[in-house]
Amino acid sequence: MRALTALVLLLIVVGCTPVFFQPSGYLYATPGLYGIQYEPVEFKADDGTNLFAWFLPARGEARGTVLYLHGNAENISTHFANVAWMPAEGFNVFAIDYRGYGGSAGSPSLPGAQLDIDAAMRVLLARRDVDPSRIIVFGQSLGGALAIHYVAHSAYRSHVRAVIADSPFSDYQRIAREKMAGFFMTWPLQWLANFVINNDYAPIASVHALSPIPLLLIHGEDDSIISPRHSQALYDNAAQPKDLWLLPETGHIQSVRSTALRKRLTGFLVSHSGQRLAELAGH
Repeated sequence: MRALTALVLLLIVVGCTPVFFQPSGYLYATPGLYGIQYEPVEFKADDGTNLFAWFLPARGEARGTVLYLHGNAENISTHFANVAWMPAEGFNVFAIDYRGYGGSAGSPSLPGAQLDIDAAMRVLLARRDVDPSRIIVFGQSLGGALAIHYVAHSAYRSHVRAVIADSPFSDYQRIAREKMAGFFMTWPLQWLANFVINNDYAPIASVHALSPIPLLLIHGEDDSIISPRHSQALYDNAAQPKDLWLLPETGHIQSVRSTALRKRLTGFLVSHSGQRLAELAGH
């Protein structure tokens, strides 16, 4: 009985939103180590939290800019490889670290992450080398969930051409229940997730409001971390325009490792960057 009580108390303590964040302050690598041009950027969130990011400029004239939101572990130094190929395809990339991650100050939280993304958007809109009408938000795993909620409610949503969510979960309480169900000691306690997990930022509740901004969902059918059922649920609840790419023999956030998928995704980025529309307007 004592062990069960201790387990319940532990769940209540760690079962709040910080369980979704596993940051590291260690710098594992930089784009420069791989010959990729980049610029460290320091900026502030509205609450004064100091934040850190990398800006990877497009090679040649930029077709658009991708705001990249990484997953829940470590920091941008272990995630930037997922988007490091985009500058060669003509896209700027702005990869940010949420508060508490990498070079960003503070402690991570869901409300804080929304402030961080909002601050990053303002940085992009103020840059002279960024076309404010050609911004695409790309999030992976936790970043995908954050991206959907943010853009749906953002004051700057008119600047966003599309949202791409790779391997996202649909609901914080649902994913917590699924993880608890996978461990025999926590299986009987799944119901607690409904009381200790903050679900105010659940993308399933926001995804319909994204429209008319296009939404692309990408999910590996062999994802053992987050079931592709989450992306299917988001797709089912989203309004048009929307698309769902389910990838066979692909695990969690492994889609962009494929050359074929990168080519396909580049096509999506180009078609939704507004480049052709802007060029026609200029003639």
